[in-house]
Amino acid sequence: MMRQLLFCILALAAVFPALGDDDLQALVRAGELSVNSSMDSGLLVPGQRAELVVEVATQNWFTGGTRIRIPEIPGLVILQTQQFAANASETRGGQTWVIQRWALDVYPQRAGEFTIPAIAMTVQVNGGDAGNLSGELEAPAVSFTVSLPAELEQAPFWVAAPEFSVSQSVDRSIDALQAGDAFTRRIEFTARDVQAMMLPAFAEDPVSGLAAYPAPPELENSTNRGQITASRVQEISYVAEKPGSYLLPQQDFFWWNTTTGELELLSLPALQVEVAGGAVGASADPPVLLQRQNLIVLGASVALVALLGWLLLRFRPWRLLGRYRAPALRLWRQVQDLRRPALPERLNPDNSAAE
Repeated sequence: MMRQLLFCILALAAVFPALGDDDLQALVRAGELSVNSSMDSGLLVPGQRAELVVEVATQNWFTGGTRIRIPEIPGLVILQTQQFAANASETRGGQTWVIQRWALDVYPQRAGEFTIPAIAMTVQVNGGDAGNLSGELEAPAVSFTVSLPAELEQAPFWVAAPEFSVSQSVDRSIDALQAGDAFTRRIEFTARDVQAMMLPAFAEDPVSGLAAYPAPPELENSTNRGQITASRVQEISYVAEKPGSYLLPQQDFFWWNTTTGELELLSLPALQVEVAGGAVGASADPPVLLQRQNLIVLGASVALVALLGWLLLRFRPWRLLGRYRAPALRLWRQVQDLRRPALPERLNPDNSAAE
């Protein structure tokens, strides 16, 4: 009995969503519900953001939120950066439509032909006489092309964005350092319409005499009225290990300006670091340290002498000399007697005492 009841429940659970899907498809066929998808047209290069818009429209109203299942496609990064849909209403053929628009960010990672397959969506709408309906619909597939301009063929890495900037700063003057001094270099990348993870990483070859300690980069993405801004901040601490003149070389970064369709070059100027030979701090510290050590030794010596003097006055060890003088003399005589020969000298001619 229980097995039959469980079978019925599972059968109903499988049938009801299908009925909901059929009812939604009936609304679509009747022209009361529509699902569309569109994408930016024009030249796209690898790394450039494209916007895929998925739109659901009904002649009635939505009874719940719409859920989108984002597909995974090799060579594409598809992100849903907006938590909520953009709601709107418009008149079509004299009929008011209520609309939900979802914007997905698409970042191609290589050149080539791409197709985003039909995107599954869970939709909840009012179906008029059919009541509230819930089911799954699919937004149409979208195809597009990503090209690699000749200017980018030799570029190892670039940022494709309408705005891109890079800047650097140091927290102190670096033209008169001493050995052992430290300074921090801050590099900041900022771009629009990209994600922070797509900004370049700052790396440089080691410079002998300057120890470098990079901190983990700080990545931040922000959205303001649909405008995406990303930043990547990297801080590197340097320690001057020895005197000398050091050069932190210029760094170049390629920028594909998506507004003009041209390749531009951004540069971080080289930094000249001067470390003086006579370290003022190093030469001044040892005398102070030696004086401090001498004072410590002198203080310990005075304390030891004072302790010995107090012990002498407290116990007066010279008073013990008179008490133990007589027993010590008696013991000395006994020792001398023991050293004398036991036989008369005439029977012991080899005794050294007879000589």
